[in-house]
Amino acid sequence: MVLAGLFLLTLFVALPLSIALSQMIEAQLGDSLVSETLVTGASYDWWQEFSSQASGLGTTFVPSIVGFAAVLTNLNAILDNIPMATTIAGVTSAWLVLWSFLSGGVLDRYARQRPTRAHGFFAACGAHFWRFLRLGVIAWFVYWALFADIHVWLFDELYPWLTRDVSVERTAFGIRLALYLVFGALLVAVNLVFDYARIRIIVEDRLSAIGALLAAVRFVSRHPRTLMLYGLNALAFIVVVLLYAIVVPGVRGGLAFWLAFAIGEVYILARHYLKLLFYASQTAFFQSALAHVDYTAAPAVVWPDSPAAESIGNASTTL
Repeated sequence: MVLAGLFLLTLFVALPLSIALSQMIEAQLGDSLVSETLVTGASYDWWQEFSSQASGLGTTFVPSIVGFAAVLTNLNAILDNIPMATTIAGVTSAWLVLWSFLSGGVLDRYARQRPTRAHGFFAACGAHFWRFLRLGVIAWFVYWALFADIHVWLFDELYPWLTRDVSVERTAFGIRLALYLVFGALLVAVNLVFDYARIRIIVEDRLSAIGALLAAVRFVSRHPRTLMLYGLNALAFIVVVLLYAIVVPGVRGGLAFWLAFAIGEVYILARHYLKLLFYASQTAFFQSALAHVDYTAAPAVVWPDSPAAESIGNASTTL
């Protein structure tokens, strides 16, 4: 149910943009002969013409959004600090606020290891939302510093200095790859700390976002296995991405189009599953490491005595 809810949330957030984009495409095509061609397949020439005339949301409708190219485009945007389109950034911000609300109930459910039903789930969402929102503001400043300062220093200042006398392209590529690894390691460290800050807010019912963040730094620094767990989850993500790259078809019409659409939706569902797997496994590890699991887990199942034995026991107690 948590997985289905997260998938539907993403769908409903993206749906208004999809409708707006479809209206832009319909207005550009009109009753032209190209529209008949697009029924049975793709037209790269028309796509280029549409992109050259588009503005706002239409500028995001490019060939690189199809299939595995979308994964590579997103990865490139992160590593090279390419800014989002304004419309996409606004919708992403709205999604992050909604996820900040729901993640409190998700983590609470995983920490308790028992069904909390709708009333318990949304009660936890409301109880932890403002704490998560304060933590999210801190996270925004940290990520902004990473991309606005550290990324600029690494790739706009340090990289040109390191390669100023390099004449072999392979060497320059190796240096840039090393800088990508450094920046990626910083992103992983920050992401790891904020994950455990959220978990400490939930499991220990912390009111202070700063206190939870400092406690998360201490926990991560004292437990190197947090990085091992993160690596295992990241490996699962890499496997899913590689499988998607292998099975997703190219841009074609007819049945192949619907097959590509279905595989894309399965990939999005798998991405959400891995996101929840990150939270669930990290919560379980934190509880086991600090012995929190005993008072948050479900009670042990005990087979009841027969009614006759229970009545005898109650009677003896009364006497």
